Amino acid sequence: MADPKAAVLGAGTMGHGIAQLLAQAGWETHVYDPVAEALARGIEKARAGLLTAAEKGKLSPEAARAAQARLVAAPDLSSAAAGAELVIEAGPEDPALKAETFRALSRVAPETAVLATNTSSLPVTAIAAAAARPERVVGLHFFNPAPVMKLVEIVRAEQTSPRTLAFARAAAEKMGKQVVEVRDSPGFASSRLGIALAMEAIRMVEEGVAAPADIDRAMKLGYGHPMGPLELTDLVGLDIRLSIAEILDRELGGHRFHPPQLLRRLVRAGKLGRKTGEGFYKY
Repeated sequence: MADPKAAVLGAGTMGHGIAQLLAQAGWETHVYDPVAEALARGIEKARAGLLTAAEKGKLSPEAARAAQARLVAAPDLSSAAAGAELVIEAGPEDPALKAETFRALSRVAPETAVLATNTSSLPVTAIAAAAARPERVVGLHFFNPAPVMKLVEIVRAEQTSPRTLAFARAAAEKMGKQVVEVRDSPGFASSRLGIALAMEAIRMVEEGVAAPADIDRAMKLGYGHPMGPLELTDLVGLDIRLSIAEILDRELGGHRFHPPQLLRRLVRAGKLGRKTGEGFYKY
């Protein structure tokens, strides 16, 4: 029996990790990115991730090679989505771009395919509205790095059908993830809580309450967090966290999500965290 087919749209930080998970779980995984260099780099990273998993004993060498063979670089959106049971969009947090993608998927993906978005902050209900059959759209919010983090947040849009929810849960569990299901609301559960903590931590640095390392140490030792909020902000990217905070500030109001000026200054200076070598820490 042939492997079931899945597609991942976007080969960046989240996309290549999701592709690795799908291939490892037995899906023939077609990855598409409009930037050819990004696509090649994403496929290479996913294959390298599988090799690393084998080296760490999490996969047998045979299983890693089989998963690597399931990763396919798709030349365009149509070939990526054709015949797919599951399509996961992992592109930039741009509402117009996501709407355009889901309109296109309505034309090229099978009518029975489940269409998922990995957005961490945008309304899934609005994304679903762009699809011809919005009941098959759902949020599948993975966390960075996707192959390592245990959680997948399933986001139920107003239109999402029970069948779509059940399929999404089964797919996430097949990838070895634990799931929480939330109703579509700004920031869902994880981003809303995580951004609130991060913005307060940044305000504490701005006010001179404590150094970043001491704030992070307090949360790790006092509350059992594996990473402090400032370390995590550096990992995710200060620009990404600023974008999410602005969305939540606009949608929910109040001061709790308002981005501190320190965050804005660091982003303007190009200090975006690990990916640029400096954020709240230097790398």
